[in-house]
Amino acid sequence: MKTALKQYQRIEATGLWRPSPDVQRREVVVSIGEATLTISDFNEQALTHWSLAALERQNPGTYPAIFNPDGDPDETLELEETETTMIEAIDRLQHAIDRSRPHPGRLRWLSVAGVMAAVAALLLLWMPIALKTHVVSVVPEIKRQDIGDAILNRIERVSGRACTSEDTQAVLDQLATRTGVRAVVILPAGVQSSLSLPGGIVLLNRALVEDHEDPTVAAGYIIAERARSEAQDPLTDLLDRTGVTTAFRLLTTGELTSEIIDIYTEQMLSDPRPSLPDEDLLAVFAQAALPSTPYAYAKDITGETVLGLIEADPMAGRPTPQVLPDRDWVRLQNICGG
Repeated sequence: MKTALKQYQRIEATGLWRPSPDVQRREVVVSIGEATLTISDFNEQALTHWSLAALERQNPGTYPAIFNPDGDPDETLELEETETTMIEAIDRLQHAIDRSRPHPGRLRWLSVAGVMAAVAALLLLWMPIALKTHVVSVVPEIKRQDIGDAILNRIERVSGRACTSEDTQAVLDQLATRTGVRAVVILPAGVQSSLSLPGGIVLLNRALVEDHEDPTVAAGYIIAERARSEAQDPLTDLLDRTGVTTAFRLLTTGELTSEIIDIYTEQMLSDPRPSLPDEDLLAVFAQAALPSTPYAYAKDITGETVLGLIEADPMAGRPTPQVLPDRDWVRLQNICGG
């Protein structure tokens, strides 16, 4: 604005000014000042000052150019076409003033747009999380068990049928009770070591019962899965992996499609089990009154990477309640046919 003013501040022109319709027009000198248009007589006596910001042209594009102060069309100033420099100066200075002044409408639009963008971002970021949290909180236990059973059936298409025999179901139930889960299932393959499913189901690879003489190893893997489930609900993991549409479907229909089950199962079987802080694991071992050392050495025979579970074993130096009687453990070791 200041640059534009310096360019035009010495321009003068002659024109015809009339303060009201009942007064005869008189010839005047027009000059540009700081944000004002000064109308003077030929004795350099100022007759009036008009604000450039409030100046209106009554007849854009035609001549003589007729101007009036904003809100007072009866007071006029006429500039002939020969006064092109002054007319252009008025036009450019008005544009410069307009650009420099606040634009409440534009600011209001930007404010509204900003609020709308913030609301949209909130909905996109918060709504999926809120929906999944709500779904996890309202799905009944029986439905969780149905989902867990559906995932198990899908896994069995890869691993083969779960190992079972007439005299081992009671042993599995006893192991589940001892470790604080609803059900323990032994699979011949498919699962790398252990896995927890919605509905309190824990899957174990047959090697965990066949390759260890001590049942506390298998029990330790179950405890570790229980700790993972307490850190993150398996149903939450399913919804995180398959998206907000799964949560919406489960909330509205109570069912999951076979495609959703397939996607989740494939991801879960291929991904390594998430690690947990030692203190979280040890808390669950202590709650179950189970030693963590056998589990630790089964994870790493050298003990180097699981030293915290060994040194802080909650049952070290304390009597440990039996996991399973020897006879039942031997039966369980032969559940998959030896």
